Amino acid sequence: MSILEPDHPDQPAPMMRSDERYYDADTIDGTLVDDPGARAPLVLGGRDFHSVTDTICGWAENKTPKWWPLAFGTSAGVAGLGTLMILYLIITGVGVWGLQNPVSWGWAIVNFVWWVGIGHAGTLISAILCLFKQKWRTSINRFAEAMTIFAVICAGTFPGIHVGRVWMAWMLFPIPNSNAIWPNFRSPLLWDVFAVGTYFTVSLLFWYMGMIPDIATLRDRATLRRGEKTTFGPLWAPHPLPKVIANLRVTLPYFQIMSVVYGFLALGWRFSCRHWHNYEKAYLILAGLATPLVLSVHSIVSFDFAVSILPGWHTTIFPPYFVAGAIFSGFAMVLTLLIPARALYPGMKDFVTARTIENMCKIITVTGSMVGFAYAMEFFIAWYGGNPYEMDAFIRRAFGPYWWAYWTMITCNVISPQLFWFKWCRTCIPFIFCISIVVNIGMWFERFVIVSTLSADFLPSSWGYYSPTLVDILTFVGSLGIFMTLFLLFCRFLPMLAISEVKNVMPQAHAHLHGDDHEGEH
Repeated sequence: MSILEPDHPDQPAPMMRSDERYYDADTIDGTLVDDPGARAPLVLGGRDFHSVTDTICGWAENKTPKWWPLAFGTSAGVAGLGTLMILYLIITGVGVWGLQNPVSWGWAIVNFVWWVGIGHAGTLISAILCLFKQKWRTSINRFAEAMTIFAVICAGTFPGIHVGRVWMAWMLFPIPNSNAIWPNFRSPLLWDVFAVGTYFTVSLLFWYMGMIPDIATLRDRATLRRGEKTTFGPLWAPHPLPKVIANLRVTLPYFQIMSVVYGFLALGWRFSCRHWHNYEKAYLILAGLATPLVLSVHSIVSFDFAVSILPGWHTTIFPPYFVAGAIFSGFAMVLTLLIPARALYPGMKDFVTARTIENMCKIITVTGSMVGFAYAMEFFIAWYGGNPYEMDAFIRRAFGPYWWAYWTMITCNVISPQLFWFKWCRTCIPFIFCISIVVNIGMWFERFVIVSTLSADFLPSSWGYYSPTLVDILTFVGSLGIFMTLFLLFCRFLPMLAISEVKNVMPQAHAHLHGDDHEGEH
């Protein structure tokens, strides 16, 4: 390992301030302090730099947790089911979906908008909060960035398959061809291709570049253990198979393989001052590039609806309304994934503190209030504009055939986040987990309610009631399986927290920390 790494076991750790005086029933873990003269600690457990590295790297190096193979197998099975549904769709056609006239957009566009929204929290936490110097983001930004990548992958699946003839999806791109057939550059559907593609590229670069120092740490630690052998097994097998197969064990040079893999991914990182200097400049530049994408990507997605002439869609409130809803659902999904991981992985509670989770709840409350305001303004503008078709569209949303979906959306998105005004609600971890799931459900229903507007167009004779088919449902469930499969692989083989950033917010990283003078420097 490089001598420039600050977590070498031979280096003595500086003295730390004890957090014991904060540990009581009202502060949960010592971070929910209301004393303005005492800054809440961002890392608990009396840790030094070396223990931080050991804990975070240990999640990828140690033996696979017993729950992980079961969770991975289940999610991979669900992902496989979704893949079969997509193949069935390609072979048979979009008639297997519940599409009908006038509902030409069904669950595919609903799921696309929902998944793109899920991916917004990662960029917000990593880029915008980084620019605003919010240190509490350091324990969750890697989580959120990974969630963004996987959510955008799931989102990109649906535009490709909802065009019907999937093998013609290449025509979405402005590729020169002998027929001189070009996409319609005035269509927001084409803008989506560029916006989501740009968002995915920048987010992937941001995520990967931030991991390079941590991957190099894993590389060095694996190199020190290259001689160790790891035994996998006994492998599970059904009863009819021979006992020899059922009891089979496989011994592999696991750390030797990992040192090569991590060495390739680390791109020659050696912890030099020059590397750190370039890394910090590049990270700040990417944060600046990613920040406008948070606003632009979902604004462009909203243009799919807003540039139409359909009542209920043709409104200028859609871009800010969609952006607020995307951040709202994205933070809820981060909590949905973070809270179970925090409980399952040893030591993670020292980094993901109750204060961090409370801050996320506050952001959910703010964005949920913005979404509720947008709902109210839609009704107000429909009434104030005096357009009878616009008024009828919103009345049908609330009291028409899809009333159940609309009021589910209102309950989940407007009412449930307001519970976080009460301190108990935003400090009770199980309750927060339940609310995060409720918010994700509500945001999916919001997209569904928007698309259900298609069921009543300008011709009453063509009005119909849209119902999804089993293929619709299983395709969406399969996308959830794809997302969880990728996320579990990330949790198993890559550092879930940014090691260097966590160390930077610890008291030992303070430039003026000397011996007992650290009492007021936490």
